[in-house]
Order: sequence, then C-alpha cells, then structure tokens
Amino acid sequence: MSTKSAGLAKKSGYKNVRVLLEGEPGWVKDGSATYASTGFVSKGNIVLIDLRSADKSMKARIPRSVSVPFATLDDIIEEIPMKAPVVLYSDNADEAMKALKILRSEGFKKVSLVYGDLDRWLKAESKPESGPVQTEITWQRIPAKGEVILVDFQKVVEGQVTDVTILDVRTKEEADAGKFETAKHIPLDELASRVGELPKDKKVFIHCSTGARAEMAAKELEKNGYEAFYLVAEVECEENTCEAEG
Repeated sequence: MSTKSAGLAKKSGYKNVRVLLEGEPGWVKDGSATYASTGFVSKGNIVLIDLRSADKSMKARIPRSVSVPFATLDDIIEEIPMKAPVVLYSDNADEAMKALKILRSEGFKKVSLVYGDLDRWLKAESKPESGPVQTEITWQRIPAKGEVILVDFQKVVEGQVTDVTILDVRTKEEADAGKFETAKHIPLDELASRVGELPKDKKVFIHCSTGARAEMAAKELEKNGYEAFYLVAEVECEENTCEAEG
C-alpha cells in the first residue's frame, strides 16, 4: 500500500516522496520504537505499564496504568499476557526504550511507548490519576465490532463451516508466496473495482498479515452491502500452509 500511496502523493504534486518498503515490521526489526496514539492509550484494550517508582506513580499517572518499576520488570515479565498490546511509559526516555527492547527480546510482538512519556501526555490530556497504585496485571482479549475471532476463522479454513467466503487482501507478492487454499485473493487496492467477484449470499471473513488491511477491506465491503468480518492475527503462509496466531 505504501507504493500506491506514494504514487498518489506524486500525482498530487508532492516531489520529495520516499517509501519504507519494509514497513513497520522492518522498523521494529531494526530495533526502532513504535508509539501508541493518545486514543489507544486512553481507551485501547491494552496493558499500560508505568515504569517509574511506585511513589511517583502515586502522585500522578496515566489512568488504567499498572505500576511496574523498571528495576522489577524482569521479575514480572511472566505475568504479562504475551498476546496483549503492551504500552510503556516513564519519565526517562532511555529507560522506556530499554524496557521496550527487553519485552521484544522475550517474544512480545505488540509493544509500544507513550510518545513523549508522561510529561507530554499530561500536557495533552491534563487528567492524571493519583492515589494507591495498581500492581496486578489483568487483561482479556476483547474482539472489536466487526472482528471475527480466530477459532471461528479456523472452522471455515478447516471446512467445518461452508456459508463463509475467506478473502485474502494481501499483495500479489504475499499471496504468491503462499495462501489459504480456499481463500479468494483480491489485493486491498483492487477491492473497490473487483467487489462484484464476491458472492453476496455468504458472509466474508477477511485476513491480511496482521489485521489492519483486513479491517479496511471489511469497511469497503460493508459499504457495498456485504456481511463482512476481519481477522486480527499474525498470518504467515508458505505455499498452501498458513499459520494464524491471534
């Protein structure tokens, strides 16, 4: 999608346009930080961790955050749900970055930071929480509206449910490397012009490699009268063998 967007930008008159072909996965692999939006920090289904001391956290913290001082992070890593999106913040940028790298090295795939740490968040929101801190980490996966859970998606893949079409909206290159055998492949940027290829008498379960493109595709299909649902999962394929991890 990045190259398509770059092309549209150039057609609109922008001249200095570049594309990071490796995308966010390449950015993360390189060891660079990713940052959570303010809305995601405030309302997302996340584990929000305050890396400062408990004393500092008692005075002012981001609502919903759990107090895990950086020095104790190694001791409680096993208590953090591996599949949860984890957002970290501190009053020390280097400390926050170290914590992010520790979690990534332990296999956590959805780790990000609060941009500008606590000070910037307080300036933007001005609604800190204070008082006794929360130290117990509790998290439960809550599917969003329009999301299909992995177990239901797998039933379609395995042929247990037949009134559903699986739609793969990854790029041609991704699909050529491997795809679900029964999936219909239409790249996201071609979906608007090829939507008529999908049957309207069946539900449509959509996947990409993570879920972001699948969600956009579901919105496009809904506009065209389809009953569409998207999968949020890491999907990796090799020939006709695909693994989905939610």
